[in-house]
Amino acid sequence: MNYDAALDRALDELPDQPREGGDRLSVPDPVGQTDGAFTRLTNLDDIASALSRESKHVHRTIQREFGTNGQFDGGEARYNGSFSISDFEAAIDAYVAEYVTCSECGLPDTKLTTEDGVDMLRCEACGAFRPVTKRSTKNTQTDRPTVEEGKTYEVEITGTGREGDGVAEKGKYTIFVPGAQEGDVVTIYIENISGTLAFARLA
Repeated sequence: MNYDAALDRALDELPDQPREGGDRLSVPDPVGQTDGAFTRLTNLDDIASALSRESKHVHRTIQREFGTNGQFDGGEARYNGSFSISDFEAAIDAYVAEYVTCSECGLPDTKLTTEDGVDMLRCEACGAFRPVTKRSTKNTQTDRPTVEEGKTYEVEITGTGREGDGVAEKGKYTIFVPGAQEGDVVTIYIENISGTLAFARLA
């Protein structure tokens, strides 16, 4: 086999690369409905399908982010409490950063598997894999919050949300910081907190 043929064969075996600047992940906007003391997410199946993840897994993670209980039945999810569309968008962004985006190449071409009881994220684009660290939302009433509205903190941006916002973790909170990039260490101002989701701006 000559050099050109060997090179062609090697290129054929490489995974497809995304087009420069291409949007590889298109997630439907969440559709929510208030139902008394509950809030419904009526298109959870469509969202999970776009993320190539199981609907029940997405539902459980949203519950964890909201710090509440809920039910999932027939493609529709229900959560105890009143939540806005922006709350659902932030929860989905947190899911994308934790369970979909490759921490090495930043692409969403990943598969979520369980190995020896540990969730593993394997990237089909670059071959990287990592364990998924599940954050605990348990907190006693005497614990001092790790994040408070109206205060500033220095955080490291460890991920990217669905809309391109930087994502940081502090205690039980997932913090969204528009304008921040993964790998940055920035000072942020907490503008709003909803459950275990916090929304900040660069200070």
